Amino acid sequence: MENLWAPWRMAFITPKTPPPPGCIFCTQPAANSDEEYHILYRGERCFMMLNKYPYNNGHLMIAPFKHAGSISLFDADTLAELMAQAQLALKALRLAMNPDGFNMGINEGKVAGAGFADHMHYHIVPRWNGDTNFMPVVADIKVMPEHLDTVYQQLKETIARIKDEEE
Repeated sequence: MENLWAPWRMAFITPKTPPPPGCIFCTQPAANSDEEYHILYRGERCFMMLNKYPYNNGHLMIAPFKHAGSISLFDADTLAELMAQAQLALKALRLAMNPDGFNMGINEGKVAGAGFADHMHYHIVPRWNGDTNFMPVVADIKVMPEHLDTVYQQLKETIARIKDEEE
């Protein structure tokens, strides 16, 4: 039997410090440590960040700064910015990672799979043809080909380039 070594995953399994109490969509933007928390972009009402536990490379989330658990609790301006950031995310992901498609959506409520059910957030998961392999089937393990910090730098630079071109 051969071993598959992915020692960088230990940072996810055994974090150096316990996670802080509270909502990550409130505490992490407030910390103003965007690189540490992989916050890619900030708008007036919403922000974009990589998912620390991604389903695929480039899996990101967009969340309003306002803490509310349902899409029905946000005004039209916030929802418009959320969708504008989704467009920006898709453009950046296409330029930086060239996926073949995307899964996108909101898990509203704990029963629907929301890890932070009290703060609505929108997921974007890049997908590639042939991105499945034997590991999830045989061992219930997803192998990520790039480190989260590498994906962060790649997308952060791409988003900055896109925003510069728009100005």
